[in-house]
Amino acid sequence: MKRLYSLTTLCLLILGALSVQAQKKTLTLEESIVGRWSTFYPERVSVQWQPDAKGYYTAIEDNALIATYAKKGTKKTLITLEEVKKSNENLEGLKRFPRYKWVAKNEFIFKNSNQVFKTDIISKQSTLIGTWNDDGANADFTADYSKVAYTIENNLFLNVDGKEIQVSDEANKEIVFGQVVHRNEFGVHKGTYWSPKGNAIAYYRNDQTMVTDYPLVNLTTTPASANPTKYPMAGMKSEEVTLHIYNVESQKSIQVKTTGPKEQYLTNVVWSPDEQFIYIGILNRAQNHLALNQYNALNGEFIKTLFEEKDEKYLSITHPMEFLPNSNDQFIWRTEKDGFEHVYLYNTDGKELAQLTKGDWVVMDMIGFDKKKQNLFVLGTDNNGLDRQVYKANLKSQKVSKITNQSGVYSQVQYDASSNLFLAAFTSLSTANTQTVFDGNGKTLKTILEAEDPFKEYNVSPIELSTIKAADGTSILNTRMIKPANFDPNKKYPVIVYVYGGPGVQLITNRWQAGAALWMQKAAQDGYIIYTVDSRGTENRGKDFEQATHLKLGTEEVKDQLLGVEYLKSLPYVDAERMAIHGWSFGGFMTTSLMTKAADTFKVGVAGGPVMDWELYEVMYTERYMSTPQLNASGYEESKLLNKTTLLKDKLLIIHGLIDDVVVPQHSFLFLENCVKNGVQVDFFTYPGHPHNVRGKDRVHLMQKVLMYIDDALAK
Repeated sequence: MKRLYSLTTLCLLILGALSVQAQKKTLTLEESIVGRWSTFYPERVSVQWQPDAKGYYTAIEDNALIATYAKKGTKKTLITLEEVKKSNENLEGLKRFPRYKWVAKNEFIFKNSNQVFKTDIISKQSTLIGTWNDDGANADFTADYSKVAYTIENNLFLNVDGKEIQVSDEANKEIVFGQVVHRNEFGVHKGTYWSPKGNAIAYYRNDQTMVTDYPLVNLTTTPASANPTKYPMAGMKSEEVTLHIYNVESQKSIQVKTTGPKEQYLTNVVWSPDEQFIYIGILNRAQNHLALNQYNALNGEFIKTLFEEKDEKYLSITHPMEFLPNSNDQFIWRTEKDGFEHVYLYNTDGKELAQLTKGDWVVMDMIGFDKKKQNLFVLGTDNNGLDRQVYKANLKSQKVSKITNQSGVYSQVQYDASSNLFLAAFTSLSTANTQTVFDGNGKTLKTILEAEDPFKEYNVSPIELSTIKAADGTSILNTRMIKPANFDPNKKYPVIVYVYGGPGVQLITNRWQAGAALWMQKAAQDGYIIYTVDSRGTENRGKDFEQATHLKLGTEEVKDQLLGVEYLKSLPYVDAERMAIHGWSFGGFMTTSLMTKAADTFKVGVAGGPVMDWELYEVMYTERYMSTPQLNASGYEESKLLNKTTLLKDKLLIIHGLIDDVVVPQHSFLFLENCVKNGVQVDFFTYPGHPHNVRGKDRVHLMQKVLMYIDDALAK
C-alpha cells in the first residue's frame, strides 16, 4: 500500500488542525442571547414573485428593486430608492427602500408611518391610498389597502377615503370591539375580517363583564397600583363573544345571528368570494363538536350548517375554509379526522368531494394552485415529523407526491403559477440556509443564496438527532443532544435536560441548530451535555400522539422524559449523579413535575413561569386538554403540584415574571406557600417588569441566573 503521508507530515497536519481549533472563538452567554437573531442568524434574502411576470422574482439590492429572471438569471432594475422618493412629495424623507408587497404586475404597496402608498413602476408615481389614526392599534387592511380598520382602546374605527368612521362607541371598557378573542386559541389571531372587495367588515364584540379580574400590579407608579387583567380560569365563567358586520355604504352594523350557549367559541371566520355570505365555525366550550355554519351577510340570518365534526377527546381545527380560485362554491378544509391534519375538498352544500392529501404526515401550510387549478401544493411534515417538504396533490386523480427530496426543512415557499416555479429557503443540521428556485418536479434551477456557517469562527458543537421509544412501547420520540465542544468519550459529563413536552409545541426539527437556543451551545462549551426529548403530547406527529395526554397532563409526558433519562444513564460518558433539568411555561410545569414525582432523578431544576395547578390556568387551553375541574377532578388532582411539595428532595429554583398574564404569578406563590407550610426549602426569583417570559437584554441576566444555579448545584 502506498504511504500517503510521512509521519512528520501527518503530525504537522494534526497539530495544524488542533491549532485552528484552538484559535476559534469561545461563544459568550451575552453573544448567544443578544446575537441569536443577528450575528448568528444565517444570512437570507427577501424575495417575492412579481405577479404575472412569468418567472421574474424581485429583491431589494443596493436600495433598488431588482427583478431577476429565474430561468436565466438575467436582471433588470424596476425602480430605485431615489425614484420612489421623487414619486410623491410625502416620500422625500425615505432613508431606505421600503418593505413592499406586490398587488399587480407593475404595482406594489408599502407602509410609511401611518400611511399606505401604491407605486407604479412604469409611471414612477406613488399614490397615497390609505391612512389611519396615530393612536390606532390592531390595524387591518382591505386587500387593496385602500381602507383600514383599527382599534382605539376598546372601540373599533375605520378609515375610508381619508375619513375616520367610528364603528362602535362603548363606554364600558369590559366590552371590547375588533380585537382578538378566545386568547388567540383556535386559529383566532385578529378581531376584524374585511370582505374580499372591502365593502363590509366583520368584527368581534367581546363581552368580558362576567370574567374574573386577575390583580396584576404596576410597579412603575408611586405607590404601586393595580393593573387588573381579564383572566377566565378553568371551569369559571368565560367571555361571551358575538360577531357583527358593518356595511361601508350604509354605515350600519348588524349582528350575525349565532345561537347556542353564550360561552361557545366563534372560530374560522371567512367571507364568501361574492361577499353574500359569511361562514363561522361554532365550537362548543367542551371543544369536541364544531358546526361550520353559513349566514346571510346582509341581515345576519342563519342559512344552514354545512357539516359538523366531533371527536371523543377534542378537536384541533385552527385553519379557516379557503375557497378555490374563481369559485364561490368549492373550498378547502383542513382537519385531523383521519388521524393526521390533511386537506379536503368540499362544496358549500356541505358535501365532501375528495380528500386531497393523505398519509402519516401533517399538512403545515397551503402553498397554492397551479395555473389550470389541477394541482394543489402544500408544505407537510416528513421524517418522523422532523422535516418539512413540498407535496403536490392532484385534484382529479387524488394522487399525492412529494416533489422535494432533500432531508431538512423547506420554508418561505412561494409558488408562481405563471411559470410553475417555486421560491424556497432550505435548512438542515448541516445547511445554515440555502434559497433556491425549483420547478414543479422539484428540480433546482437556480441557487439564489448559500449562507455561510455563522459559527465558522467559533468553537461550537455539532448537534445529534436520534430517537427513543415512548412509554407506550410503540410511539417514537425525537431527541436532540449537544455534546461539549471538545468532547472526550472517555470522560463523564454533567447533563442539562431542557424540556417543554406540552401541546402546540415541537422543539426538535431537522433545521439549522435543530431548534436549539444558542445558550445551549454556550453551556456545551462549559462542559455540559444538553439533551431534549419531544414527548407524547407535542405537536406535528398526528392526533393519537398529541392526544395521548388528554385529561392527565404531566403523567404520560413524565414517563417519556424518564425514558430519556434512562437512555442518558446508559451512556458511559454521562455523569448520572450530576443531572439538571430546566424548562419554561409548560416546561416549568414539567420541570417541577419531574423534581417531585421523580425525586432523586435530577440533582437540580430550574422551573420558569410554571403551571402549578391547572385549575388556575385559562379556560380555552386548559379545558381542551383537561376538561373542567368539575368533570375531571381526579385528573386535576393528579396533575396538581401544590400538593406535592413534600416530595421535593433536591434543589429547585422557580422563576416567575411579576406581571405574567399567561401563567399568572399565583401559581408560583401558592407553591412557595405550601413549601413553607411543609418545611420544604425552595429558591425563588422574580422579574418585576416582565410578563410570561424574559426578553431583551434582561434575558442575559435570566440565563446567567439559570446556569449559575445549575453550576453551583452540580459543582464537584
